[in-house]
Amino acid sequence: MDSLITVVVVAYNSSSFIIEALDSIYNQTWRKIELIVTDDCSDDNTVELCHNWMEIHRSRFACIRIVTSEKNTGVSGNANRGLYSANGEWIKFLGADDALLPGCIEANMEHVRKNQHIKILFSRLNIYNDNFLPVNFVLTTEDDSFNPSSIMHPSRTADSQYRMLVVSDRIHYTPSAFFHRETLLSVGGFDERVRLMEDYPLWIKLTKAGYRLYFMDVVTANYRRHAGAANNKKQRVIVNPNYFKTEKFRTEYTYPALPFLVRSEQRINWILSQAFRWPYLNRDTSFNRLIYRLLTRFMNPFRYISFLYGKLKSDSSENELYH
Repeated sequence: MDSLITVVVVAYNSSSFIIEALDSIYNQTWRKIELIVTDDCSDDNTVELCHNWMEIHRSRFACIRIVTSEKNTGVSGNANRGLYSANGEWIKFLGADDALLPGCIEANMEHVRKNQHIKILFSRLNIYNDNFLPVNFVLTTEDDSFNPSSIMHPSRTADSQYRMLVVSDRIHYTPSAFFHRETLLSVGGFDERVRLMEDYPLWIKLTKAGYRLYFMDVVTANYRRHAGAANNKKQRVIVNPNYFKTEKFRTEYTYPALPFLVRSEQRINWILSQAFRWPYLNRDTSFNRLIYRLLTRFMNPFRYISFLYGKLKSDSSENELYH
């Protein structure tokens, strides 16, 4: 018998895209689905569109509902409302501007049933600009798990992945994530103190708690890059403005776990990068890129010291903290 799977659509001012996201869930080959749309106090007609769509398609789902909020809490709080409302054994989160491929849930479930030790599973993504027309296709994320330096290499343990993650976020296929619900609840879900970055703190919490992250070589979803996205990677800037909001998170999550040399390198980079708060300097031009490299590579003495020290630690597990 099919397990109940919850798909949580995380929405905020998503009227331009949400019907496409909902249709992709409707078209899943897996039949037993609980659909939850969690809306973060949108001021457009996202909720109205969802209500109308659900009235027409309600019979396809085992359960279907909308969760709303009277105030905007950020993506982490919005995702948690979906998590705490879910009843499925497994959860698939979907950004309201993205779409699942028809076999997404079935492929994930087939993999975790064959590998019952897996509690968090990633897969490959198709990336598009603005819409999912062939002309706007950018790339399909690669399976790099065969690379010994990959965070998904079979030799990695949860502890090894944790050490890599406190240095930097190595997960570039977040929208593909498929979660065992009880596992996600066991680490407290998403950290609502980090309003606009739900994923990176979660990877750190999961691996620190001993849950290894796994990857399968299957394309499961379409990811949309567009100007209105919270994590807009289409903007032509040197430093993503969201980076300037992460120091408090790093002070709690990553700096305490980092060696002095790496922590100092990252803090110096943070200080030097403040110049790029000025919009003119942050424009993606050849000159500005040169300035950025000069500041963060050549003017940061800890970069060289930590690199050399990492070479000396090349045969140690501690080496993962220096790359």
